[in-house]
Amino acid sequence: MHSRFDTRNAIVLPGTGSDARFAADAFSAAFESVGLTTIAVEPDPAAVVESYLTALDDAAHRHGRVVIAGISLGAAVAVRWAAANASNTAAVALALPAWTGDPAGSPAALSAEFTARSLREQGLDTVTAAMAASSPPWLARTLRRSWAAQWPALPDALDEAARHRSPELHELARLELPAVVVGAVDDAVHPIEVARQWARALPNCALRTVTLDDIGRDPGCLGRAAVDGLDGPQAQPPSC
Repeated sequence: MHSRFDTRNAIVLPGTGSDARFAADAFSAAFESVGLTTIAVEPDPAAVVESYLTALDDAAHRHGRVVIAGISLGAAVAVRWAAANASNTAAVALALPAWTGDPAGSPAALSAEFTARSLREQGLDTVTAAMAASSPPWLARTLRRSWAAQWPALPDALDEAARHRSPELHELARLELPAVVVGAVDDAVHPIEVARQWARALPNCALRTVTLDDIGRDPGCLGRAAVDGLDGPQAQPPSC
């Protein structure tokens, strides 16, 4: 078992509109390399945040202390749960945080709202085709799969995400647990400055960076960057 963790279990929360398969692809190999079994949570599109909180509560009840990882919306839910359940949290890995505090006006919230509205007006097939035409192939493949699985509740899930209030910086500053924030330097929807803010605010945190091309070649670069940061918060080697 990895020397930094007193648990064998990691819970991973996907981002908005994404699924457990992508979350597992992103984290399971890296976590396995340090003795952790990854439990990727499948979101309930009718109640995304509630389904995440229930999964975290259940995991803590079953396993005790766990490592918690999240992507985008999942990162916001993960860090807030960890703050309220520090005794059951060994470490947190936060990938691609989308905003701090109020979501209003943030690129990710605006994108979620626009997509939800388009889905209601135009339907799943038309919006999926438009998304695929304007997205990198890896993202199009992922969202084709997850959007179809979450339909017809997908618009509600996107609206829920767009209204979700992330932790404020002063809330992050109170979380003393080992933490890593992984940001993508070229992601306009999840601005790297948000990742930097979170990493500066968290007292015991490392920042690691990737690119969208890195994620496209291998989503597992997110997990490797996270493990690297948790292994040595003060060092800053390349993530991938």
